[in-house]
Amino acid sequence: MAVKQYIPSSVLTSEQISQLKTRIEADIIQLHEDIVGLEEVTQPISPDNAIGRLSRMDAINTRSANQTALNAAKIRLSKLKAVLPRLDSDDYDECDECLAKIPFARLMLVPECEYCVACAEQIQRA
Repeated sequence: MAVKQYIPSSVLTSEQISQLKTRIEADIIQLHEDIVGLEEVTQPISPDNAIGRLSRMDAINTRSANQTALNAAKIRLSKLKAVLPRLDSDDYDECDECLAKIPFARLMLVPECEYCVACAEQIQRA
């Protein structure tokens, strides 16, 4: 892992924080809706449902993919909910690894990100 060092950069403006808050709140609403839909389609498939062997296998595979999407949505929802109260803190936009400021554009794409691009790539390779 990289040695933690403070690399100063620009600070988020109040307008940028407002934009991030709006984005996060919209994402939270959308994730709640997505989770409700995914929970409906991940219900167990009844064995007495006469849909045929191949159709049953397809339904099981689809249910598995939807379950994965449901788990990912729940994880992202919890991360976004945790980030929301931290928006005004000085360290919200700092990389957890190198302490460099994470660019606003990256935060708008992935508001729950914890690492700058360089550290995220390094961690992913490890």
